[in-house]
Amino acid sequence: MEDRKLCENIILADADYIDKVAFDLTVNFERMIGRRIPKADMARWADCIALDGGIRQGDNNIQVILIHNKNTSKIENFAPSDFATELDGKAFKDNLGEFLFSAIPVEEMVEKEHLFCDSLMNVCSQPEVKRVMVIPNAETYYDGVRRALKDADDEKRITVFAMQPMPGGNFRQEILGYSLMNALGIRSEELEGRN
Repeated sequence: MEDRKLCENIILADADYIDKVAFDLTVNFERMIGRRIPKADMARWADCIALDGGIRQGDNNIQVILIHNKNTSKIENFAPSDFATELDGKAFKDNLGEFLFSAIPVEEMVEKEHLFCDSLMNVCSQPEVKRVMVIPNAETYYDGVRRALKDADDEKRITVFAMQPMPGGNFRQEILGYSLMNALGIRSEELEGRN
């Protein structure tokens, strides 16, 4: 990640992983509830992650950093989706504040886990950053994230999102599926009595 001033609130996400999880949820829930599920609303998803990470209504600045594979040009199961034309450098403002998006491709000379964990350590080391919401690929490099956060400043509020509770660390945990279900427009009343 290049050196520039960061926002007080950071959402750092593995874009390929959240895309995969959104696809899996779509396939499973379309069968379960018997209707077509639209693409996930990126703004609604970012709002839900921010709320789960402790941000409340106000004039907040939230930077959303999407790390993605170099050969991936868009996040297929979200709208908006194109990294270059619809997400990178774009922003939206709502009752939580302003969300500014950055899309960072993983170059061939580095593994995604290393770029993600190095970016996470860099973000956490910045004094202006107070709150970090982390969405790693928990299936492949969750332990790397735990190591990256081991010495994180206790004053920072760090929340790691995964699809299930994971072994603890120096951070809070939230379930990623709730924010994605909300962004996909899946309502809890559609699921009642379907187990």
